[in-house]
Amino acid sequence: MRKCYALKALCALFLLVTAQKVSAQQDVGSLFVSGPADATKLINAYFDPLYKGLGLGLTDGWTNTAKSKGFLKFDVRVSASASFVPQAGRSYDVNTLGLGNIKPAPGASSIGPTAFGDDHEGGKMQIYTSSGTPTGKFFNLPQGVGFHVVPALQIQATLGLPKNIDVTLRAMPKIKLGSDLGSLSMIGFGAKVELLPLFMGSTTEKLFPVDVAIAGGFTQYKYDLPLDINNTGNSNQRIDAKFNGVNFDAIVSKKILFFTPFASVGYQTSNTNLKALGTYQFTDGGTNATYVDPVAVKQTDIDGVRGSLGFQLKFGFFKFYTSYTQAKYSVVNAGFGFGMGK
Repeated sequence: MRKCYALKALCALFLLVTAQKVSAQQDVGSLFVSGPADATKLINAYFDPLYKGLGLGLTDGWTNTAKSKGFLKFDVRVSASASFVPQAGRSYDVNTLGLGNIKPAPGASSIGPTAFGDDHEGGKMQIYTSSGTPTGKFFNLPQGVGFHVVPALQIQATLGLPKNIDVTLRAMPKIKLGSDLGSLSMIGFGAKVELLPLFMGSTTEKLFPVDVAIAGGFTQYKYDLPLDINNTGNSNQRIDAKFNGVNFDAIVSKKILFFTPFASVGYQTSNTNLKALGTYQFTDGGTNATYVDPVAVKQTDIDGVRGSLGFQLKFGFFKFYTSYTQAKYSVVNAGFGFGMGK
């Protein structure tokens, strides 16, 4: 057996491709023999903290100050988020999933770790026919990565426009992660409007000791992964996944020399649109099974309010950022950047 590293857990999002055994492909085959419906439920349960943690990372780290930039002033920044998976998100019970053809083997546990659960295999499962007859096929629920933090990356550039408006572009070109890990890319757009100067003009700083702004953003990760599961000619097996996040925030900050603390409250939502495409053929006990484009996941993972506290340190052209966000999971973000303007 071999461990599944964080990058694999982040990128290999489906079909238990990141299972920690040399026989991972056979485990996937076992799931498909039981039918796409059961396979989808198991995979959703296993990757649930990944969906949520990545969704939180998509909407995090847009800004750490309410102050807008001057016209044509800019900065470029790189930051990373860590979403902490709570105890309840580290395991799942197959008896609660409504499976049709999969049950715990006699005397076996029904509990399995999620992708970001503990580093041990889950309970032993047995596959049944649609009539309830045991097939004699068994497999173990996959193990977790052994730590409970979901990482996400943000790379962005911000430009100041007239009327105290900032616009931000997030982008990462398609990166090939390796022959067995597929490729990942990112695109996003955001904007921030500093409110008080719109109403108070140049007297704002004399009347109000803080800066106030509203902001919003959209981010999308795209992930593609070729598969080779009992592959046949022209089967075109692959994973096609999109993860979208949208957020709106109200921000208050105060610049004190090089130190700018901030607080914000807002709304965030994220969703997963993931498909297993291609043709999959399996033989089990002399019975052949063929599935075409067998699984599609389209769901909302995060939908609710959040609150954030953080600060920015500015030393000339260089800036350092950090923040803490309380939402579905707790999230810590940190990064650095450089640029011109406030």
